[in-house]
Amino acid sequence: MLFDAIARKLAGDVRTIAATPARTLRNWSYTVRAVRRGELPASAVLKVVLSTIGATLVVLALLFPIYWILTAALSGSGSSLYTSESFTLFPAEPTLKPFVWVVGDLILPAYTVSAGIPFTDLAVVFQTPGFELLDASDYGVDRPSEFKRFLWNSLTVAIPTVLIAMSLIVPAAYALSRREFLFRRKILFVYVLMTQVGGGLGVALLIGMYALYVQFGINDNKLALAVYYAATAVPFNTWLLKTYMDGIPVSYEEAAVVDGAPPWRVVTEVIIPMSTAGLATVFIFVFLTGWTEFVVAQTLLGTENYTLPVGLYALVDEYSIPWARFSAFALTFASPVMLAYLFAQRYIEGGLSFSGMEG
Repeated sequence: MLFDAIARKLAGDVRTIAATPARTLRNWSYTVRAVRRGELPASAVLKVVLSTIGATLVVLALLFPIYWILTAALSGSGSSLYTSESFTLFPAEPTLKPFVWVVGDLILPAYTVSAGIPFTDLAVVFQTPGFELLDASDYGVDRPSEFKRFLWNSLTVAIPTVLIAMSLIVPAAYALSRREFLFRRKILFVYVLMTQVGGGLGVALLIGMYALYVQFGINDNKLALAVYYAATAVPFNTWLLKTYMDGIPVSYEEAAVVDGAPPWRVVTEVIIPMSTAGLATVFIFVFLTGWTEFVVAQTLLGTENYTLPVGLYALVDEYSIPWARFSAFALTFASPVMLAYLFAQRYIEGGLSFSGMEG
């Protein structure tokens, strides 16, 4: 039910984005007609227009570094990143070759599938169709990057991180928010302490953790890395979700109990659905922990298990950096995170409001 609600909201967001241009034009036409009829003062419209222009300029200034990296990737040489004289708003000869190098071949080969017919020597053989979305050789790229392998490694680290962390965060946040038990205040104090010094302890104990992982032979294990990430994500995100659940009125739970709902149904049908914004916020934060972390991943993982941040750093050569490929790799790596933030913006804003009634 929770996932259905999130899917419906995401579908609504997609429809809203698709209808935004038409709705904007319609609002402008209404405004122009209202000004002509004298129903709306022109000064008010001018104030809104100037405010919009100012906000747009601020946003463009904030996005300029991303555009700079994009032009470096499209230029094919990346020269604008290491010399200001080479920077232009639009590359003279834009090319997608660096992005093709990052993505590589996108080809689904055809497979031959055979199935034997029982009690006979016959078999049914058929071939699946092949699809070619992108052939890197068509763009002159002979040796594409290992982005797909790095992507798979990042997913196999980030997804277990989310599963492990959320299985601890949700019940812990509910217990700390709704239940009274021994040492509850001391546990809350420990959680607050870990949210403040947990990151520093993680760096300080990195050498000891590496020695421990090597001792047990799990230093090049992605699941072990995911466990570490989950452990570092639990304190802050538990406190965040607990604070959000504090804003949900207890009367809703009491009404469900009066109706005969057992405790597990109170949690799954009252608390969790009303904590959608908080859960989405925590989900994004936990996912980013496993998706973007670099130092620990580089320390523990071997070359075959490199995640995307470590793979990006591996492009840095001792004497030179392929800036165009580096920029294309960085933008492709950051795109999923950017899209996730765009679609989850509503939930993140509600989740950071520290009130379940505002989510």
